[in-house]
Amino acid sequence: MSGQALTAETGGGPATVRTSPGGERIRAVPQRHPGRWVTSAALLFLLVFLVQGWAANPRMQWATVGEFLFAPVVQEGLRTTLVLTVAAMAVGVVGGVAVAVLRMSPNPVPARLSALYIWVFRGTPLLVQLLFWYFLSAIVPVIGFGVPWGPTFFQVDTNHLITQMTAAVLGLGLHEAAYMAEIVRAGLTSVDEGQTEAAHALGLTRRQTLRRIVLPQALRLIIPPTGNQAISMLKTTSLVFAIAVPELLTSIQGIYSRNFQQVPLLAVACVWYLVATSVLNVGQYYLERRFRRGADRSAAAPRRRRGSAAVTEEGQS
Repeated sequence: MSGQALTAETGGGPATVRTSPGGERIRAVPQRHPGRWVTSAALLFLLVFLVQGWAANPRMQWATVGEFLFAPVVQEGLRTTLVLTVAAMAVGVVGGVAVAVLRMSPNPVPARLSALYIWVFRGTPLLVQLLFWYFLSAIVPVIGFGVPWGPTFFQVDTNHLITQMTAAVLGLGLHEAAYMAEIVRAGLTSVDEGQTEAAHALGLTRRQTLRRIVLPQALRLIIPPTGNQAISMLKTTSLVFAIAVPELLTSIQGIYSRNFQQVPLLAVACVWYLVATSVLNVGQYYLERRFRRGADRSAAAPRRRRGSAAVTEEGQS
C-alpha cells in the first residue's frame, strides 16, 4: 500500500516514515479516537466533581479527622491489625503449603483428610470460626498433653491458653490456610510433569523434587494470588471485633461511641487501611518482578536464538 493511500485511510495528521520489509517507505499516520477523549473527559469531570463535593462537605469535619489520625489509641489499633495480618498469613501460608502437599499425596488417607479440612474451613463463615475458637473453653475446659486414653503429663486451662489474640490468629490463619492450599495446589500442578520425572530419574526424592524443582517454579504463579490474600486479610481482621480484639476498626468504634463522630472516625480508618494496602501492593509488585525474572529470561532465550539464526541466514544470502 502506498503512503498516500495510507494517509487517506487514517485521516492525515502527524506521520512517521517507516520502511517495509520490501524496502518501500511507508508514511504511517496514527488513527484518531475522538470517542476516547470524550469518555476520558467525562470521567475526569465526574471524578473531580465527586472529590470536590466530598472534600468541601462541612459535615466531614476534617478537623476531627486530623485530630484522631495519629491518636495513640488509633495507632495501637493499627499495630494490632498489622500483627494479626502477619501472624494469620504466616499460619495460612505454612498451613496452606502443608495441606496442598498432603492433598496431592499418593496416599489416599492424608489426601482425603486434607480435602476434608479444605471443605470444612472454606465452607463455614469466618465469623463463626472466630467465635468457635473464642468459646472453645465451653466444650473443652482443659487442654492436656499426654498419651491418648492414658496418663496426662501436662494440662492447662483453655481460657489461659486460648486468649482473644490467640483465638483471632487461629480463626484467621486456619481459615486462610484452606484458601492458600488451593492456591498452592494450582501453582504446583501448573509445573510440567516432565520436571518431576526428570528429577526422579536423576535420583531426587519426592521431597527434594518438591523443594528444589517444583516449588521454585510454582512460586511465580503462587505469589500474585497470595498478595491478594494478604491484602484481603488486612481488611478481614476487622471481623475480630466480635471477640473484642482491639484492632483498628474496634478502636475507631470505641472512639465514636463516645463522641458520636462516626463518619470522621471511619474516614480515619479508611486512610490507614489505604496506607497499609498500598504498602502491601508495593511489596507484591517487587516480589512478582523478582520471581518473574527467570521466566522472562527463559522466554527471551529462544527469541535471541531465532534472531541470531535469522541474521546468519541473511548474511549467507
